[in-house]
Amino acid sequence: MAKIVLASGSPRRQELLRRIGITDFTLRVPQVEEYYPENLSPEEIVTYISREKSLAVVSEEDEIVITADTMVFLDDARLGKPRDEQHALAMLTALQGRHHTVCTGVTVRQGDRILNRAQSTHVYFRSATEAELRAYIAGGEPMDKAGAYGVQGQGALLVERIDGDFFNVMGLPVVLLERMLAEFGVYLLK
Repeated sequence: MAKIVLASGSPRRQELLRRIGITDFTLRVPQVEEYYPENLSPEEIVTYISREKSLAVVSEEDEIVITADTMVFLDDARLGKPRDEQHALAMLTALQGRHHTVCTGVTVRQGDRILNRAQSTHVYFRSATEAELRAYIAGGEPMDKAGAYGVQGQGALLVERIDGDFFNVMGLPVVLLERMLAEFGVYLLK
């Protein structure tokens, strides 16, 4: 297998790579400003930022660099990571009883060759009481996650239904990544 570089500090992305059989990879965390031009669609925003992250990583010619950027959108408004517990409560209150979209841009690069794609998943939250939301926040899980929840943890108790790639909601659409890697000659099911 080619040398794989995961350009991300996300423990969830590292875990997902291992789950799909990529156990030998190097970590390089890109230092980029998450700026994007105005008037982009959610998918265009995440692919733009993912590509910028990829281009910020120095790599050798034979290395395959994987970058990703995940954002949560409610009615096309971006929900980032909460600033504090009150902000987390406001976000979770806005999400409850509704659906939102999680978009991830994925970039795979080797040398000058770059593939850049996006995956969107619709997540439906159940109605929850303020006491339930506060109990979830008190556990600390929401504080470092876009949209103030982690679907792989207790946040799953707030999710009624998911339409699309579950792993995309965790931060890395693995089927999309597998297809992109195949275009570079890396086949995970061989």
